[in-house]
Amino acid sequence: MATAATYPVTFEVDYPENLSRWLIFIKWLLVIPHWIILGAFQYLIQATTVISWFAILFTGRYPKPLFDLAVIYWRWYSRMIAYVALLRDEYPPFGGGQPEYPVRVDIEYPDKLSRLLIFVKWLLAIPHIIVLGLLGFVGFIVYVLAWFAILFTGRCPRGMFDFLVGIGRWGLRVNAYVYLMRDEYPPFSLS
Repeated sequence: MATAATYPVTFEVDYPENLSRWLIFIKWLLVIPHWIILGAFQYLIQATTVISWFAILFTGRYPKPLFDLAVIYWRWYSRMIAYVALLRDEYPPFGGGQPEYPVRVDIEYPDKLSRLLIFVKWLLAIPHIIVLGLLGFVGFIVYVLAWFAILFTGRCPRGMFDFLVGIGRWGLRVNAYVYLMRDEYPPFSLS
């Protein structure tokens, strides 16, 4: 099993020294175009995952163009979530490009994938989903506290920031696993 330090899915967010006190009121509104486009994009990713499931079953490989498309989706989605979660003030770019954006997501392309694991990955992910559900509840409380901290101080406390980034990192690893992009079981870790 891969450790958190060696897991081939990364999610990093640069810590901002200052955050806008007024943007916290409207970030959810500003990302509506992202939500609409990503909602449609998600259907495409689900369809390509089904196609990839058959490709993995017969060849043991995830088709590289479909994998790259999925990475673009997860990069774009993660950047939008980091913006809404008060982790960054820079408006997220449309698409998965712009490597200089302070939210970085990478999923390494696997050389070979298990033909048997594709049948049970969703089942093996259930413990992660349960823990992430509980962490999501705690994360919401931390989010509300961070919102007030930003409102009064213009900063997100570092511990709250790291916790919210950790939940995002863990969730991305589980999604990459469930969406057949990796065979390594994700670590139970925020780091």
